[in-house]
Amino acid sequence: MTILHNPRKAATSGTQEIPPRRFCSAAGSVETCVSDKDSSRRRFLQIAMVGGTLAGLVTTAGVEFATPRPVLAQSKLSPDAALQELMDGNRRFTAGRLTSFEQDLAILKQNTIEKQEPFAAVLSCADSRVPVELVFDQSIGHVFVTRVAGNVVTPEIIASLEYGAAVLGTKVILVMGHGGCGAVKATIQAKEVPGQISALFPHIQAAVDQAGSNLEAATKANAKIQSALLREASTVISGLVKEGKLKVVAGYYDIASGTASLLD
Repeated sequence: MTILHNPRKAATSGTQEIPPRRFCSAAGSVETCVSDKDSSRRRFLQIAMVGGTLAGLVTTAGVEFATPRPVLAQSKLSPDAALQELMDGNRRFTAGRLTSFEQDLAILKQNTIEKQEPFAAVLSCADSRVPVELVFDQSIGHVFVTRVAGNVVTPEIIASLEYGAAVLGTKVILVMGHGGCGAVKATIQAKEVPGQISALFPHIQAAVDQAGSNLEAATKANAKIQSALLREASTVISGLVKEGKLKVVAGYYDIASGTASLLD
């Protein structure tokens, strides 16, 4: 039996009530909040992960870790240089001059069996038309990618990107919306949808309220709001940003031209 949800009434009808822990961020006059569900699989900061352990002391000034120490990033690039490398890769992609395929994949695989050392992280929509590594002309082990419809920030996404930045050493996080985003379009239309698709709507609604029914404008607003939320909701990420060790920026990918542009 198909269950329809009415996003005007309840975005996640039928699901369990979310405990009161919330992550909130203000973007202009809009406040966006993400609730943290208490489940064992989400206790990311308390369990050992491949390549290191994120257990440690989180302070207002930054992050202090117990052993083992975080692995070094694949490159000694600064945050600005890491972002430039992504954008240079996109220019190669749009020009049809890819270099990532020229690299020796056997060597890359051998070097990444034991650990990963990406220089950048990207929060992207799950849309199949946005192949992140290809769009930025990057090969195995270069980019730490998290994907979810609407490129929205959730506790799980925050945990993943904290791991990428604090343990793996990524220097930049790009939150990237894209042209023709179905999640943003569905939020604008606010129609009844099957299953739990409407669970995405509350995360994107602030952008629709801000930008209106224009799909491109709302998609760009959503990327900027999610980027701001990521910077402010995570003590780990905000600490690294304040120390100049990490950049968090918003971007937009035009699926027609293949061009990625920065919004911040």
